[in-house]
Amino acid sequence: MMLKTLLLWTAVGVAGTALAAPNLARHADLDLAIARQLADATLMHCTGALSVLDRGGNVLIAMRPEGVGPHNLLASQRKAYTALSTKTPTRLFAERARANAEANNLNSIAELLLLGGGVPLFAEGELVGAMGGAGAGGAEQDEACALKAAKQIGLTIQR
Repeated sequence: MMLKTLLLWTAVGVAGTALAAPNLARHADLDLAIARQLADATLMHCTGALSVLDRGGNVLIAMRPEGVGPHNLLASQRKAYTALSTKTPTRLFAERARANAEANNLNSIAELLLLGGGVPLFAEGELVGAMGGAGAGGAEQDEACALKAAKQIGLTIQR
């Protein structure tokens, strides 16, 4: 009888634990080590300010080499944020916004920067963060720096 009671309460406890723990989604995310690898890869190809954000928009790394204007650091963060929040490279997003009269006011949102140089970062089709560059010689160069770094680390800029 004692054994039956013990087994019954054990089963009830296990069932209660299983019901109490929700099945939450697990997400890949950039960490500081990967952000450093991205920064190193970027600086191998370019000299410009760069920022790497995690999937939640938190800054993991923000760097501005000597000789690059201080405004470029903020620009790189805003480009990364724009790429992250739109899941689109900022140069493409800016082109689309210019072509759509209803999107003209997007440049009034302080956190967004509609200039090339920001790219979303995907790992196996999942958004894991974003990277932005500024001050490398123009929007096209800023984007090329981010693309080379992402490719070198094994990340993509689209699903």
